[in-house]
Amino acid sequence: MERPLPTLGDPQNTIAVLQKYGFNFQKKFGQNFLIDTHVLDKIIAAAGIGSDDFVVEIGPGIGTMTQYLASSAREVYAVEIDQNLIPILKDTLREYDNVTVLNEDILKVDLSALAQERNAGKPIKVVANLPYYITTPIIMGLFENHVPLESITVMVQKEVAGRMQVGPGTKEYGALSLAVQYYAQPYIAAYVPPNCFIPRPKVGSAVICLKLHDKSPVQLRDEKLMFRLIRASFNQRRKTLVNGIANSAELPYTKEQAARAIAKCGFPASVRGETLNLEQFALLSDVLLSE
Repeated sequence: MERPLPTLGDPQNTIAVLQKYGFNFQKKFGQNFLIDTHVLDKIIAAAGIGSDDFVVEIGPGIGTMTQYLASSAREVYAVEIDQNLIPILKDTLREYDNVTVLNEDILKVDLSALAQERNAGKPIKVVANLPYYITTPIIMGLFENHVPLESITVMVQKEVAGRMQVGPGTKEYGALSLAVQYYAQPYIAAYVPPNCFIPRPKVGSAVICLKLHDKSPVQLRDEKLMFRLIRASFNQRRKTLVNGIANSAELPYTKEQAARAIAKCGFPASVRGETLNLEQFALLSDVLLSE
């Protein structure tokens, strides 16, 4: 069946919908609605949405991107936390028979079960416009719960997008950089200025696409241990890695055990976590397992 063309995406239509419902933006949800059709087209292109795809959209807002997704995908499952937006979504998406709207916190949704039920267990595509405060928990939740994913295409704060793709030796490098690069290949598809949103955010945004690796770039014995190590080293950036490990409540190792493992890896005794790459953290976690 041919889908209706999107009607949202330009400022006049968005403002008309907001006024019709007397909608008030909720600061606690970090709501900024996209009003640029060129950016919407770039998101659809970056995500590679096709007619056989099952897409989960996080934070559909008033349904602007949902309309674009529904015009391209087989099925869209839109998860919106703000119950005030549900009546609006029922209106703006009424002509699309391939959209399901769920009023829920995405962190409480079992996406693996959803992929099994609606996509025969095959990898799904996730598309989202995420507020800064919730970006990392959502992305890490998708990765750590091993949801079957093909890609995650998200609009995030520009600095956060940059952090996802940098390497050791930069001040932006951190636990998020390593986690994203362990699970996926990140690339920035577009930079989006504040005037593309209602209301205008104070900072620039970027669309970043995370394409899941077919095979992990590093092989290791205990993934959870490696991420505990990474967190320990970046929670106390100014401390040496040996002190970060010894001081971590998540890790059972003494300072002596940490120092021995670091020496076995061939790292300097005064090494800091921010200088290690993914392969080196994987090596250290494997060596620590023998301590």
